[in-house]
Parts: sequence; structure tokens; C-alpha cells
Amino acid sequence: MFDDLLLVPSGAVMHYHSADCHPGCNHTHAVNASDPSKARLLLTALLLIGGFAIAELIVGFTSHSLALVAEAGHMVSDCLALGLALVATWLARLPVSDRAPFGYRRVEILAALANGIGLVAIALWIGWEAMTRLQAPEVEILGMPMLITAAVGLGINSLNAFLLHDHSHHDLNLRGAFLHMVADAISSVGVLLAAIAIWAWQWNWADGAISLLVAVFVVVGAIPLIRQSLDILLEKTPSHLDLAQIQTHIEQMEGVKEVNTLRAWAIAPGQELLMAQLTVESTDGQERDRLLFHIQETLQREFNLSEVMLQMANPLRIKPLNLSNPPALPILETVNKTE
Repeated sequence: MFDDLLLVPSGAVMHYHSADCHPGCNHTHAVNASDPSKARLLLTALLLIGGFAIAELIVGFTSHSLALVAEAGHMVSDCLALGLALVATWLARLPVSDRAPFGYRRVEILAALANGIGLVAIALWIGWEAMTRLQAPEVEILGMPMLITAAVGLGINSLNAFLLHDHSHHDLNLRGAFLHMVADAISSVGVLLAAIAIWAWQWNWADGAISLLVAVFVVVGAIPLIRQSLDILLEKTPSHLDLAQIQTHIEQMEGVKEVNTLRAWAIAPGQELLMAQLTVESTDGQERDRLLFHIQETLQREFNLSEVMLQMANPLRIKPLNLSNPPALPILETVNKTE
């Protein structure tokens, strides 16, 4: 990605700028990777879900409810997902180093991708079991234990979703954990409705039907998480950044002749970077420095960029060579040394 930055023409001024080091920059990160509250929230959700999943699994087997067993299995996988997100949060707080100039926030993106794939796998298992149950429903399902357990599960999952909601907008790692909580809450609602149908009208088929609907919902919620994680890992241009608009913005600045190269990518949500090669008019070093800082500050403010890396060079002024009339070679004078 940085190969072009190594080819610096003579007289070029190249600067690396961080949003945290320029006095005129007013950019603020949407998410603070070192925020310890993230780890506390994930640990709280992990303890609540882990404790309830065991109880739900026992009730599910004793009441012959696939919906409860499926939800309990989903919550067990959520414990693994939350544990993964918690470890990723701790790793993301490691400091920047020479070996990791952008830090370790990409670990959280990997965790988000793993959680998204895990959600799809769970949904496929629930869907398969639901189809099997619809073809051969249980003879007897105990509706009341199923109803009470689903109500308690709804309360716990709703609490966890509420705790993670505010941090999930700009953090893919927490968004993955939040989607697990939302999926569990919706699953609890489905189990609750199925339990009412079974307890009141003996509609045992509702157990499998609700499980199938929950599986579809889980897949629909996981696909955007997987897609956004892959976009960041593949270093695609963030969807909210319009490179054509940014290029026009730069070219309209006084002193800029041409934008030769323009690239943008994201380390994590809220941490977008931009690299550009510019041809400028000025030959004075101080004037070019002022132009460089002006462009950086403007791009960070207008497009909410974390860091901007610019290479600036003057257009090469080379006199065309006429091969039909090559220039005369200089006359070499020899000096005879006398003893």
C-alpha cells in the first residue's frame, strides 16, 4: 500500500500526520479503543448469560422444548462469542509500536467476523432442528416451565442488549456481541409465544415454527456484520467516503495542480485513513508545509478522517529532447602537466 510513498522525487516534502498530533485538528474518534467500560460491559453480559444458559438447557431437556434447547445452545455460543469479544477488547488496548503502527484494533474486526459466522452456523442448526421437529413433533411439551424460563430469559437478554446498545454503533466488535444479545431477546420472545400456544391450546407445532423464524432472523442480522467486517479486512474504501468528492475538494484548493493518487481505508469503524500524492505549484518548502497542514486539517474536519498521509511534489520541468538535432557534447580540455 505504501510503495508509492517510497518514490519521492527530488525536492519533495513528505509528511505523516496523525489526528492526535496536529493542534488545529478538531477530529474526535467515534470509539475509544482503550475505554475500560467496554470490557466491563462484556464481562457483565458474559456472566449473566453463562449462568442462565445452564438453567435454560436443563429446563429445555426436561420440558421437551426444542425452542428452549435451541435458545440455550444459542446462549452457550454467545458465551464463547462474548469471551472472544472480551479478549479482542483487551488486545485492542495494546499500545502502538513500531511493529504495529496502527495498534491492534483489527483484532476486534476479526472477532466480529468470527461472531457473524458463528451466528450463521447456529441459525443453520436451529433451522435444521426446527424442520425435523415440524415433521415429527414431540408428543408432549410442558408449556408452563417453558413459559417461565422464556420470560426470565427475555429479561436477561433485554438487559444485556440495553447495556451494549450505546457502544455498538461505531464498534464492530461490540456490535457483534450486541447482535447476539438481540437475537437472544427475539428468540426469548418467540419461545414465550410458543409456550403460550402450547400451554393454552396444545399447539406443539408452534415450538418448531417459532424456532424456524428465529433462525431466519439470526441470519438476517448476521449478514451485515460479516459484510462490514470483510470490507474492513479487505481494506475497501469506507462506504461513507466518496473519493471523487474528496479529490474535487483537494483540487479546488489554491496551490494544488493535480491529485495523482488517492486511497482511503479503515483500520476499524471510526478510524479511517487517507493517502494521496499531489502535484503542487509551490517550490518554497515553508509554503508547501503550510499548504500540507491546511489540506490535512481540512480533510480531517470535513470528512472525519483520523489520519491523512500526503506526498507533495512539483511538476517536473524537463526540456524536450530533439533526437534529430542532439545537443553538442562539451569539449573536454586536457591539461598537460609539466614536470
